[in-house]
Amino acid sequence: MNPTYLKTEIVRTFRSTRFVLFAVAFPVLMFLLQANVFASGQMNIAGVIMVNMMAFGTFSAAMTSGAKLAIERSTGWQRQLRLTPLTGAGYLGGKALSAMLVALPSLLVVPLIGVLFEGVHLDAAGWLRLVLGCWLGAIPLVLLGLLLGQFGTPESMQPLNMIVMMGMGFLGGLWIPIDGMPSWMADVAQVTPTYWLIQLVRPVVTDHLTVSLPVALGVLAAWTAVLGALVIRRYRKDSARV
Repeated sequence: MNPTYLKTEIVRTFRSTRFVLFAVAFPVLMFLLQANVFASGQMNIAGVIMVNMMAFGTFSAAMTSGAKLAIERSTGWQRQLRLTPLTGAGYLGGKALSAMLVALPSLLVVPLIGVLFEGVHLDAAGWLRLVLGCWLGAIPLVLLGLLLGQFGTPESMQPLNMIVMMGMGFLGGLWIPIDGMPSWMADVAQVTPTYWLIQLVRPVVTDHLTVSLPVALGVLAAWTAVLGALVIRRYRKDSARV
């Protein structure tokens, strides 16, 4: 991993006002809005909403990697980088790791708001599982962003990202409770990685409609393996054209 390249990727992302608003400010605002409308001082409901918005902020940050990759492909910058000592693994790894690092603000700010304004309280083990689980559980979402970026164009990435985020967010339970869905929709939801990300951390705040930790980890690991293989395959196919 090239530290200079990684630093450049992170700085470029945080210079984007749109990213900061959507990946950090938007989850905070939605958390406060939903908590005040639906929770009414009930810590367990506020906790569930907090988990959902942490996952959404992470998802939003994860998808930024694909948008940048699509721009670099269209401008020829990706081809130029292949002529430098930066390896393909370093390039894709830098994109993925930068997306993981820029996801951290929403994972820290949203729970801080939950503690200060919504009365959410967890023990140390609960906070660790929640933050670390959301962060590591976002790996397949980062890879999904990279995969979309290798097919999309700068013009198509914004609507494509929005469709994927809204669709997977809706089905994964980030916007409406999974237990409120029709049975067929709940079954479809289990195909999405967002569903399993929520299930990985949801037991911290509720015991309703949760799955075991090994099952959630296993499904997310399978998603990571499949998406990772597809990202590498597509990158190698692009590289062979140069």
